[in-house]
Amino acid sequence: MSTVSITSGPRRGWKSAGTWIGAVIVGIAVICAIFAPLLSPHDPFAQDLGKRLLVPFWMEGSDPAHLLGTDQLGRDYLSRLIYGCRISMLIGVTVSIVSGIIGIALGVLGGFLGGRVDDAVLFAITTRLSIPVVLVALAVVGLLGSSMTLLVITLGLLLWDRFAVVARSTTMQVRNLDFVSAAWCAGCSQTRILVREVLPNIASHLVVVGTLEIALAILLEAALSFLGLGVPPPLPSWGLMIAEAKDYMFFSPWVIVIPGIALFVLVMGINLLGDGLRDAFGTQRTDT
Repeated sequence: MSTVSITSGPRRGWKSAGTWIGAVIVGIAVICAIFAPLLSPHDPFAQDLGKRLLVPFWMEGSDPAHLLGTDQLGRDYLSRLIYGCRISMLIGVTVSIVSGIIGIALGVLGGFLGGRVDDAVLFAITTRLSIPVVLVALAVVGLLGSSMTLLVITLGLLLWDRFAVVARSTTMQVRNLDFVSAAWCAGCSQTRILVREVLPNIASHLVVVGTLEIALAILLEAALSFLGLGVPPPLPSWGLMIAEAKDYMFFSPWVIVIPGIALFVLVMGINLLGDGLRDAFGTQRTDT
């Protein structure tokens, strides 16, 4: 099978410090998401009103049993932060998979088949780009109620356009290369060519898009949860933690700063890793 790389830009990849920083941040987030029950020092749902709004360890009067303090209901903030990471990563990855399946299927079919199929795909992409994601998500969740499953499905059905655009453009370049023509001459079926020749050669580009979609899905989930239309309480979503803390931000500012910084660092790490993968996946075209 042949491989081809068809992007442009500086090839820094893993030589860049930013890529490694992003990889470390994402790695820590993945570990927290997988091993949340083992890493959490307390039950994230357990309430103790006698210990509400305890300060974190760097402030005077902190409790060693609660390193990041507690929230307005006395729940351990570090435990909720770790479980919030699990929810953010789960939603981000799941939404990226759902939107990727839709967008890649449409983009590859449109780019490979061309003609009326491509016209229909372009129309679908244009229609999707004209739809405001946040407003539609707010309307759907507001009408049908908030749940994690509904949130994932809604965002997945709204964030496939970038996958489709990239898959279509790269497929149109790959379909004209010699190894695809050789596969046709060898009598390979259209499905086999798409699966064995086209998809492996555009996969690197789609991986980069996937990282960006994960970051976008995490931000959208946080925004919807902040508005009360995302992950339902008492699940420890970072957006919901920020929403619950806004009434105490002037008296206990750390309750809103901690989840805000965590959200910023995670999204920054995913984007740094995505930039590094984009650089690592090529400037040169090679046929083997």
